[in-house]
Amino acid sequence: MKKPIFTGAGVAIVTPFIDDETVNYEEFGKIIDHQIEHGTDAIIVMGTTGESPTCPEDEHEEIVDFCCKHVAGRVPVIAGAGSNDTKTAVKLTKSAKASGADAVLSVTPYYNKTTQAGLIAHFNAIADCEIPVILYSVPSRTGVSFTAKTYKELSKHPYINGVKEASGNFSLIAETLALCGDDLNIWSGNDDQIVPLMSMGGKGVISVLSNVAPQAVHNICQLCFEGKFDKAAKMQLDYLELANSLFCEVNPIPVKKAMQILGWNVGKLRLPLVEPTEEHTARIRAALGQMGCEI
Repeated sequence: MKKPIFTGAGVAIVTPFIDDETVNYEEFGKIIDHQIEHGTDAIIVMGTTGESPTCPEDEHEEIVDFCCKHVAGRVPVIAGAGSNDTKTAVKLTKSAKASGADAVLSVTPYYNKTTQAGLIAHFNAIADCEIPVILYSVPSRTGVSFTAKTYKELSKHPYINGVKEASGNFSLIAETLALCGDDLNIWSGNDDQIVPLMSMGGKGVISVLSNVAPQAVHNICQLCFEGKFDKAAKMQLDYLELANSLFCEVNPIPVKKAMQILGWNVGKLRLPLVEPTEEHTARIRAALGQMGCEI
């Protein structure tokens, strides 16, 4: 049995910028503190939501290091450290470990992709860095999927702790849970699927919605842990339009706009991401107002 790195709601946290070249570390610290004060159970830094694809390696490592030091053990920190180049993924993983991260989140190789045998070799090489690894399956972005048998093989490595499952494939998730049991923890990678996944034994969610509604997402997870799935389901459905509005354009375009609307100084997106349309901005604003979100 592998103890999960965290249980409950982990936030896939945004990265605030002052301009195209500078991270707003003062605001980043405030956002981290706000998350922890409002129930977030783990901070996931430098994932897709944190705009990691447009952060050079030295900046990426600096952001992870700042986050680890600022959190200072209050909750687990999971550092994004994925790459489609295994050597780069290993380098980022070693850097995250040196900064004091509790685990890394490592996405499947994208664009060049690989076979199932390649996935096993890639992730075993990363896990050999001896820091817990959360695999990240998001085939809509990468074009690569795991099979349940591959999950089973990877679960044999003592440092592969679990997977963020954003495939939406519940047949695969069910087969994986049946094959792997407690040797592979599963977190939802989709805010609209928290309750059904947790009803099957999932450990929580790595959430975009938590950026704007941290207490609510924590509470949904807590209700699941208490076996109150009817109440958790109602709450998830109440937040469904807000969750969906945060994906009306490519993530993290909508969530950064939502953060701006709420008063956070998160700055501009980095190209190739651009501002959402006026229609989508109005939808995001309406959804935030409907749920009474505020700083």
